[in-house]
Amino acid sequence: MMNFFTHKMRKRSPIEIVGIIIFGAIAITGLVILFGFIIMWLWNWLMPDIFGLTTITYWQAVGIFILFKILLGGCGGSSSSKKSSKSDESKCKNDSKSDFSKWKHYDKFWKEEGDELYAQYLERLQSNKTEENKSDSDTESE
Repeated sequence: MMNFFTHKMRKRSPIEIVGIIIFGAIAITGLVILFGFIIMWLWNWLMPDIFGLTTITYWQAVGIFILFKILLGGCGGSSSSKKSSKSDESKCKNDSKSDFSKWKHYDKFWKEEGDELYAQYLERLQSNKTEENKSDSDTESE
């Protein structure tokens, strides 16, 4: 991860880096304020009519937003789960590579055997359908 930041920030002056940090802090603060107003507006529009609850203030809406972030795990993960998630990711990557490597033969298969196998599949469907119709008519006649 250090190489990523070293590479991305190498061509920037310290003033630009400080400016990016300040802009990020202002943007995050603006989003928190915006989410507070959105939650307050939605709550005051929906909850009193649907559930008969009282309206809330802006600070109560911000508190609800923070509470939900805490309860729903939006504050980051624990360091102990990083090891298991890395091994799970590597397993998924290996599985997906082997799965996708099989697709390189799909076009060749479809050109050579696809039409014939598709016709056989349609015949099976048709025979199953006629068998179902026959069994239904036998059941009705009894």
